[in-house]
Amino acid sequence: MNYMTDKAAKKAIIDIGQRMYVRGFVAANDGNISVRTGKNEVWATPTGVSKGYMKKKMLVKVDLDGNVLEGTYRPSSELKMHLRAYRENGELRSVCHAHPPICTSYAVAGIPLNSPILAEAVITLGDVPVAPYAELGTEAVPDAIAPFCHTHNGVLLGNHGAVTWADEPYAAYYRLESMEYYAKILLITGKLLGAQNQLSGEQIERLLAMREKFGIKQGGTPQRG
Repeated sequence: MNYMTDKAAKKAIIDIGQRMYVRGFVAANDGNISVRTGKNEVWATPTGVSKGYMKKKMLVKVDLDGNVLEGTYRPSSELKMHLRAYRENGELRSVCHAHPPICTSYAVAGIPLNSPILAEAVITLGDVPVAPYAELGTEAVPDAIAPFCHTHNGVLLGNHGAVTWADEPYAAYYRLESMEYYAKILLITGKLLGAQNQLSGEQIERLLAMREKFGIKQGGTPQRG
């Protein structure tokens, strides 16, 4: 697979950071974004900087062990999670982590997003499991997501937030948007309306078969209640 150029990767990170901020997916200096630009090169957001006000000069290039190759800012301690995803699945080129309010609420409640109610969600996400709670900045965080890097397109982080990955940065970010929308519909139908018209097993199978058409290589299978 080809890698993005440094210039394109940095532009994408700045743009995605602004989108996260405008949509309320992050507060203060929350969240982080990374793009893999080589076999052992990753551009990432710095620690302690709002994603809505980043400049390209703030970004940091590291290797897969987290050693800084370029930049004067420090990378986030949560970058360990991104680097583990790249090591687990060599096809991944970008990771996005944020705290979308509804997804984060499900993460705090320990409830996965796995009800087959939206055709698009079945295709793009399938189901979104909850990774176990892990202490911030420790190796327990990357260990928590590692089992899902080959099977799913993202997970909820127990009592924390959400993380998605893909073969290019905008795909990773759009999965984050899709995850939050899916969570919102689950919340409205399941808790406010009190009714969910779930898709049938046959309908689910037909939707899963469509993934290849859209270039989606992985994703969980939602469960009928």
